[in-house]
Amino acid sequence: MTSNPARKEVAVIAGAGPAGLTAALELLRRSGLQPLVFEADAQVGGISRTVNYRGNRMDLGGHRFFSKSDWVMRWWQQILPVAGEPDAAGAVRIAYQQQSREFVPAVTADAAADAVMLVRQRLSRIFYRRRFFDYPLKLNAGTIGNMGLLETGRIGLSYAQARLRQRSPEVSLEDFLVNRFGDRLYRTFFRDYTEKVWGVPCAEISAEWGAQRIKGLSVTKAIRHAITSQFRAGADTAQKDTETSLIERFLYPKFGPGQMWEEVTRRILAQGGEVHLGQRVAGVEHDGTRVTAVRVVDAAGTEQRIACDHFISTLPVQELIGMLGPADTNLSRIAAALPYRDFMTAGLLVRRMSAGRQGARSGPANGMPPDNWIYIQEPDVRIGRLQVFNNWSPALVADPATIWLGLEYFCRAGDDLWSMSDAAFLDFAAAELEKIGLVSRRDVLDGTVVRVPKAYPAYFGEYRQFGVLREYLDRFVNLYPVGRNGMHRYNNQDHSMLAANSAVDAILAGGAGKPAIWTINAEEEYHEEVRSGA
Repeated sequence: MTSNPARKEVAVIAGAGPAGLTAALELLRRSGLQPLVFEADAQVGGISRTVNYRGNRMDLGGHRFFSKSDWVMRWWQQILPVAGEPDAAGAVRIAYQQQSREFVPAVTADAAADAVMLVRQRLSRIFYRRRFFDYPLKLNAGTIGNMGLLETGRIGLSYAQARLRQRSPEVSLEDFLVNRFGDRLYRTFFRDYTEKVWGVPCAEISAEWGAQRIKGLSVTKAIRHAITSQFRAGADTAQKDTETSLIERFLYPKFGPGQMWEEVTRRILAQGGEVHLGQRVAGVEHDGTRVTAVRVVDAAGTEQRIACDHFISTLPVQELIGMLGPADTNLSRIAAALPYRDFMTAGLLVRRMSAGRQGARSGPANGMPPDNWIYIQEPDVRIGRLQVFNNWSPALVADPATIWLGLEYFCRAGDDLWSMSDAAFLDFAAAELEKIGLVSRRDVLDGTVVRVPKAYPAYFGEYRQFGVLREYLDRFVNLYPVGRNGMHRYNNQDHSMLAANSAVDAILAGGAGKPAIWTINAEEEYHEEVRSGA
């Protein structure tokens, strides 16, 4: 452990994901504090890391670099400039929030040609009844042809009934979805997939999940979007007034999301911060109102005690409460029972796909569909989503003649999927794609498996008592829980970054403004729109 006597205060940061690394870099930019980041994994990025398998890169979960926050958009583009041909003035110009904005040219003395963000077109569709449906659903000939006139009429009637007779109060996710889409559309396109993701009925999931992940999206807004999108300029990558579920363009690092966080780490180290990989925070010391030190353990089991003035935690709340050891056994009971959903990805390298004419849309001869990802709604398979990494960035694929796929499964650590050997799971995943007619197993060339524990904080069970845990955590004046697991909130990476920035604001203000961290992604509109001038 290095030391710098010029720095009088130390901020220990548990976790080198988007929240932890954003906090570290902002502390270095805006203060004299020394950030010490400890990450249990061997690489940075958390769930936003890029996994490199024999030159083929995997994006775990799919990360669109889009935010309604000006601050986040600028922050990303300061780290990785937007790729494009510079104009006569030597700048890269794109339309952003109805204005023409200039960004750093793609090639500078500080960034190689590969250290860039690409402007990507979004396409994600639903695969149901062995057919492709637009996502979001559109009232067009394709949808009507897939569903049939009779079923389309029934869905429309069901939606009208839902608008006339709203469920009130909205307690469950089922209430939330039926109110916005109607019972029949909910049961056709939402219920089975959502229950595949979470492993419990929608009636048992809090409506808060819908409020955070779907927000203002509805059939009415989807139809309005379909109409108005015909008149929007194609260069606007910001789309600030568009619901997040409807955005059609986004920025994306050339080598996947991990490239962003690897570059952020490089800058943290260059400015005197520390990022320690393979070292996990295993214990927290406190006096009842302040965290005084953490205990860190490396891969060899060697433990060291690190005194700290501030503690920014992205640890799962379940683990953090256990380390704090509250005297109230009810707190420990609630924390221990907090629900999570775990995640597995099977990376499959294939020669060709069998998506058919409808899937490929007159695309390449190898049958690769044009989608970034495909929601698999088929009830006879367990795969939840299929990523086509070639369409995120061509640089993610070692051989452009092959197709690099990510088959995403939602599970629970220790269940039958999680416990499969890698070889058995790859065979299982390939068989599922073959079953629904997208791939033939004889075209599978290679594969790998990635397991992500506690990938999704869940909104059911003991989550209903999460406020009790938050009240306890708020007692510690120098403790700042941020990030998806740190807040037990299903945040996107931009929300995690904004929470981290709010934590830095509070640290520099002597603790004032700390409650603002919890307001991010908690309202109908993005909180970051309110503080876009930060």
